[in-house]
Amino acid sequence: MNNIYKYSEAYFTEEQRFKQIWLWAIVILASALPWIGLFIQVILGYQIGDNPAPDMLIIVFWILFGIGFPLMFYSTRLITMVKEDGIYLRYIPFHFKYKFYHFDEIEKFEARKYRPIFEYGGWGIRYGFKGMAYNVYGNMGIQLILKNKKKVLIGSQKPEQFYEAIVKAINQKNQ
Repeated sequence: MNNIYKYSEAYFTEEQRFKQIWLWAIVILASALPWIGLFIQVILGYQIGDNPAPDMLIIVFWILFGIGFPLMFYSTRLITMVKEDGIYLRYIPFHFKYKFYHFDEIEKFEARKYRPIFEYGGWGIRYGFKGMAYNVYGNMGIQLILKNKKKVLIGSQKPEQFYEAIVKAINQKNQ
C-alpha cells in the first residue's frame, strides 16, 4: 500500500488554512477577553464583578481560550491529496489520520462553485442539506457522489487541478 505521507507520489496535493480576515478578527477578539481578565484580576489584583471567579479559574480560562483557542485555530489546516488509489484528506487537528475515498466507491465527481453558508452552514467539517463538506476558505471545490449516494464536497483553491488529477489517476488505474 502507498505511503500516504509521501507527497511526491501524489498527482495533486493542496494544503489550505483559514484566511478570512473577519474570522481571524473574531478569534482575536474572543481570545482577548481572557487576557484582559487575567491582567485585571490576577496581575493587577482588581476583582472583576460582584462575585469574582477564583484566580485559578481565570488562569485556566486564559490558558484554554486566550492561548489554546487561537493556537488551535492557527494550526487548523486541510490537506488534500490525489494518489493512484483515491483521494486522501486530513483536517488537522480534528483528524488523527487521513480520511480516504477509494476511486471504486466514487460514482461521479465534478468541480463546482458552492455557497458555504447556505449549503453547509459555513466552513470546517460540515454536515449540510447537500451532504458533508470539508472546507476552510472560498467557494470552489470537488463534489463527490459516492456509490452509496452520499455526497462529499472537498473545498479547494485549485479545483481545476484537483479535478484533472482525479481524472489522470483514474485513467492511469484503468490502463
